[in-house]
Order: sequence, then C-alpha cells, then structure tokens
Amino acid sequence: MSQNQTTIAPQPGIMEISLYEGGASKVAGVENVVKLSSNENPFGPSDKAREAVIRAAHALHRYPNTDHAGLRAAIGEVHGLDPDRIICGVGSDEIIHFLCQAYAGPGTEVLFTEHGFLMYRISAHAAGATPVQVAERDRVTDIDALIAGATERTRLVFVANPNNPTGTMIGLPELERLARAVPQAILVVDAAYAEYVEDYDGGAELASRLPNVFMTRTFSKIYGLGGLRVGWGYGPREIVDVLNRIRGPFNLSNVALEGAEAAMRDREHIARCQVENARLRAWLAEALAEKGVPSDTSCANFVLARFADAGTAEACDDYLKAQGLIVRRVAGYGLPHCLRITVGDEASCRRVAHVIGQFMAERAGSH
Repeated sequence: MSQNQTTIAPQPGIMEISLYEGGASKVAGVENVVKLSSNENPFGPSDKAREAVIRAAHALHRYPNTDHAGLRAAIGEVHGLDPDRIICGVGSDEIIHFLCQAYAGPGTEVLFTEHGFLMYRISAHAAGATPVQVAERDRVTDIDALIAGATERTRLVFVANPNNPTGTMIGLPELERLARAVPQAILVVDAAYAEYVEDYDGGAELASRLPNVFMTRTFSKIYGLGGLRVGWGYGPREIVDVLNRIRGPFNLSNVALEGAEAAMRDREHIARCQVENARLRAWLAEALAEKGVPSDTSCANFVLARFADAGTAEACDDYLKAQGLIVRRVAGYGLPHCLRITVGDEASCRRVAHVIGQFMAERAGSH
C-alpha cells in the first residue's frame, strides 16, 4: 500500500450518500434564463430585510450572538409561540440534520415517504441510521403506510406537509393520528411551504401539545431569503434543549439573523406574495391542463407537471432549456415522468406555459 493511501474509513452510512443537486441556474449558450427550478420567491425578499442586511454588514467584524434571542422573539410574536421552544439553524436542512444526529444512529430507522425531501435520506445516512421509505398513494402521503412501516427501531418520521415535489398535503388530524401511533419516534412536520396554505399553522399546535411532534420551517421560500440560509424548528422544550447542545454557537451570522428578523416582521410583503402565488399557481395549472399537461392541485409555490412518460418529460425539459427556461427534473424523487415548475412572476408563468404548449403541439404533430 502506498504511503498516501488512507486506511481511515468514514463512519458507516456516509459513503451511501448521493450528493444533493440543487436546481440549475444556467444553460450553456443561453443568455437571460428564467430560473423556475428551486421554488424561490420571484418577488424576492422584503425591502426591510434588504435594508437590515446592509446595516448588519457594517459590523461584520463582530461575532453574532449565540442565542438568536431577537429572531426567536420575532418568530414567537408573529406565530404566537413560546420563543424558548424555538431553535434556529442554517436553513431547515440544519435542523433536520440536528434531529438525525441527536435521535437517530446505527441500529435505528428514519422513516419518510417515497417522494419526500432528499435531505431526510442524506441526514439519516450521515447519522449511521437506516433510511426507510414507504409508498405514497397517488402522490399523497399515506399515513397508514407510515404507521405500517414503523418498527420499534424507528426514531424519526419525516412528513413534508405540503410535500415537495408533489405539492400535495394531508390534514392535521391525520398527522395527529400518525404521531399517536408512533410514540417511540418523533414526528417531524417539515412545513417549509406552510405559508402558501391559507389557515394552516404548519403543525405548530400539534408540536405545542404532543410530546413527540416537532415542526421545521424556513426563510428560503416565501420569505425570499434562500441565499441567507435561515430556518427554524419548534416543539417540546426537551427536544429543543437536546438540539441546542449540538448546534454550533455561532451557526447563524449577524447578517442572517438581522435579515430574517426584519423579513419575519414585514407581514405586508408576505401577504402580497401569498395572494400573487395563489393567483398565478391556479392560472399556471389551468393553462398547462388546457395544453394536455395535468397536475395535482398544488398547496405550495410550484406545480408538478405530469407527462405521458419519462421520455416526454425529458424532451420537454430540453425544449424549455433551449428557450432559456429552467425547471426541475424530479426522477431522483421517483417521478421521472414529471417536471416541477416553480410559480414565477406573471411573465415567467405565461412564458413557460406558452413554450410547453408549443412543445406539446409539435410533439402531437410529429406522432
């Protein structure tokens, strides 16, 4: 064996991880692309958040505070939650990672649904746990399948609600039924897209009331701060205490903390984004359906467009790319015949619907 070859093996599970690929933002040889691949807010962040970030930039030489008190207080005020039961992280991804690191490990299982967020599998493997995937029913979370899939080794059950990339969701009574059926595990309700649903608390009330429910949220979607990386979690104080023990003390920068706090307090901006997203989401789904491309009713800020087969979906993606429109292939989520299309601004929605219409017409003509 040569001197530079290592014999130090990584922890079990780590080499099982396939690297996460984010949505593309460039197409070779195409200028002025429209990126509809990462479920970003087309209206960007609140002006107040931008101003707060610029102000915070004057103190980049100062360490941020370690307790995130200002941001947790703002979240608590807006959502009517106890700030002591809130933890903040580098996107909700970091909170998911903390949960797996703290509660899963070799000999335990982490349960999620077949079209669930890829980070559940990645974080389970990183902790040395066994990821267990259960079937959905017509692209909707199936609570009975999750209950049947749970064993005495199950420590975490992840349910994104609304789910990405399907855009579908289930009711809170169903989530409560699941939590009560798996007392040996923590039910993690990933509510990254909760703001796009009217009168939905993301599972906050359940996480207030039940000892084994934890909710995660993000500033990357409706708040338009995907580039700052801020998320938060809420649940039983005992769980928050455990997670804080493994959280890096300075995991969020001054800039991230100030920007997120200002974004949380600007409710007018969020209300405007909610209204526009709902209007354009309905328009886009209807426009695509008229062109022979169905989708499930979406509860998020994207539409999952369904094609006849994987070949058609891939050909449509290539056709869109050639015209500078970037959407998301979701074969990695077990949906090779689908494309996930972010609800952009009005011009982007009209353009993507028009180009898909051209593609479908040309394909019909050539067959």
